[in-house]
Amino acid sequence: QVQLVESGGGLVQAGDSLRLSCAASGRTFSSYAMGWFRQAPGKEREFVAAIDWSGGRTYYAQSVKGRFTISRDNAKNTVYLQMNSLKPEDTAVYYCAAGTNFPRYYDSRSYAYWGQGTQVTVSS
Repeated sequence: QVQLVESGGGLVQAGDSLRLSCAASGRTFSSYAMGWFRQAPGKEREFVAAIDWSGGRTYYAQSVKGRFTISRDNAKNTVYLQMNSLKPEDTAVYYCAAGTNFPRYYDSRSYAYWGQGTQVTVSS
């Protein structure tokens, strides 16, 4: 069992930066791949970024590549999402998730555990 708690969301202006954190409970955090997804009002949840258990492999949605960076600190049981050059279209609730089916890192069904989400709002 893994419990996930996101933090770091907020209201920012276009071009600003935010860093989201996701703190995990449990001693098996390092065995899970981690992902960030987001869901905007009226839209389906979409993949944002993923990182394997060691942090050696990372993947990004095309829409955030070059602007967002996912990282993890297994000693702190925490995964991060550094978001730079934010755009209004990045506005969404951001969720972190833990799973083991990393080959399908982009598929929300690969993740068994989810946080409650944190709101990110980017004004123009």
